[in-house]
Amino acid sequence: MIFRKVLFAAMAAFLAYAPAQATAQDQQPLSPAQTEAVRKLVRQYIMENPEIIAEAIEALREKQRLAAEAEARKALVERRNEILNDPDSPVAGNREGDVTLVEFFDYRCTYCKSVYEDLLSVVEADGKVRLIFKEFPILGPESNYAARAALAARAQNKYAEFHGALMRLRTPLNEKAVMKAAADVGLNAERLKKDMASPQIGEILKRNIDLARALDINGTPAFVIGDRIIPGALDKSTLKHLIEQTRKQKDKEKG
Repeated sequence: MIFRKVLFAAMAAFLAYAPAQATAQDQQPLSPAQTEAVRKLVRQYIMENPEIIAEAIEALREKQRLAAEAEARKALVERRNEILNDPDSPVAGNREGDVTLVEFFDYRCTYCKSVYEDLLSVVEADGKVRLIFKEFPILGPESNYAARAALAARAQNKYAEFHGALMRLRTPLNEKAVMKAAADVGLNAERLKKDMASPQIGEILKRNIDLARALDINGTPAFVIGDRIIPGALDKSTLKHLIEQTRKQKDKEKG
């Protein structure tokens, strides 16, 4: 596919540099023989300059990256309310905080687990951060099972405790491990299983995945804060810096 694009682009370039005095007849579609001649010239040029293929691929990737970033910034504005005010997204920290930090995560993601304690520590120490959790199970059926269980735990007012237990769990997230973690935090396992089957749980996960895709979030963890989308795990100092930056920007906008 890439080679074909390069070939067509190169052909177009050769044709674009045709003599300026070309007649109207010259502007007619190329004959099969002329087309074959151009293809041979293009092939020869590519064979003599193979680096142009890598350059073309890199240029295409950069163009796609910039386009994706532009679409993500647009979605960040257009779907602001869904990002910040979805009633089905669990909230921790200060619900009236002046800065909102949104995390997209997966319970099977080792990087999500590694940043969990630092994330809680920074939010609690700051005291003015509203932390929103977006369940984003992209690492297989076990991820989906754990996410459904976590969202179902809200019905028993145990989301925060269960979320923490799953984040600290280092064994495979099979049904047995998830249900044991549920029992350890005081959840009624039978009720949890029943609530997990609710169509509403599936709808929440579907919306989260759709939102993540719109924001060009393809991995976990990923964070949204202010007008920024930040992929990857963040350490304490970076989290603090981002919160401070966002707070200063909001104060500046208020005048």
